[in-house]
Amino acid sequence: MQKQKRVFLSSPHMSGKEQKYIQEAFDLNWIAPLGNNVDGLENDLAEYNNIKDAAVVVSGTSAIHLALRLLDVKAGDNVFCSSLTFVASANPIFYQGAIPVLIDSEMDTWNMSPVALERALTEARNNGNLPKAVIIVNLYGQSAKMDELSTVCEKYNIPIIEDAAESLGSTYKGKKSGTFGKYGVFSFNGNKIITTSGGGALVSDDKEALKKARFLATQARDQAVHYQHSEIGYNYRMSNIVAGIGRGQMEVLDERVAQKRVVFERYYNAFGNTDGIEFQPELEQTISNRWLTALTINPKVTGVSHHEIISRLAENNIEARPVWKPMHLQPLFENVKYYQHEEGNSVSDYLFEYGLCLPSGTNMSLEEQEQVIEIIKSLLGK
Repeated sequence: MQKQKRVFLSSPHMSGKEQKYIQEAFDLNWIAPLGNNVDGLENDLAEYNNIKDAAVVVSGTSAIHLALRLLDVKAGDNVFCSSLTFVASANPIFYQGAIPVLIDSEMDTWNMSPVALERALTEARNNGNLPKAVIIVNLYGQSAKMDELSTVCEKYNIPIIEDAAESLGSTYKGKKSGTFGKYGVFSFNGNKIITTSGGGALVSDDKEALKKARFLATQARDQAVHYQHSEIGYNYRMSNIVAGIGRGQMEVLDERVAQKRVVFERYYNAFGNTDGIEFQPELEQTISNRWLTALTINPKVTGVSHHEIISRLAENNIEARPVWKPMHLQPLFENVKYYQHEEGNSVSDYLFEYGLCLPSGTNMSLEEQEQVIEIIKSLLGK
């Protein structure tokens, strides 16, 4: 019997528009880093997000690292970061020898809690060790409460790095996700809403800062005929071939957002009224790209756990995942300070215990999604 085709959580979805840019790079022999596609993708990103500048790099992680360098984060400095996220949001803090402080989520967005952030910053001020930056993550495409978080950070004069790796194409009160902090970060990893196979971008209205970011990302090579270096740099610049893929993907970004939202609506129509199931909310006056359809499932009410659903889907060659395991529960961060949303109420722990991400690829067929829905329904009705 032939094995069923694998249904991935969120696989790359090529549009066919990418090939012309890749071919152009071959025709011009601009295969290595830099070139017309790199410039073009940076311009496309800046224009789409209505921000002054963008620098494309090899990953979202490298973009966060560059943002920390630009903010002069050094060994021993504190940097606050969302706890409920992928490790790439927080690892660059360690790259700089800095000290992460982890902040819990709240239930309205599943993102950083303004209440916990305020408490953490007040304590830090009183102890004379305010952070050099706050990294705010937009989980699964949903923007955090940027008004409230920005107000708290402005009160203490702390710059924001907005980790919008998962939220390209989302909006908050009419403004594009990733454009609220001093720096914004996007990812073009293979599973993101658009992909360059691997890549990322750093965006900002500070054009001089991004000029410096490009310098640092190109091994910090000084202006000289010979190779001269006065400070530590990195090999972080995106290749012209990869950027060509990104240019083609940018042409279908809004289409991909619409498709992701249709996938979400199908799941919501199937389970939105089921007792014990709660979908990740969409905050009023925001539009989530719904990168992944995420929900919580309470086994005491539904009679089935998210682990059972993941296992049954896997038996049918379908990929589903738990919600990110919070950083404060990771061995790597076991000695790091963590601020709960409220004393005795860790929202991140709850979301990890009950959270589930369903297959959400824009190239998943209707029949494949209906199969996912039927498998879950069969478990709920067992």
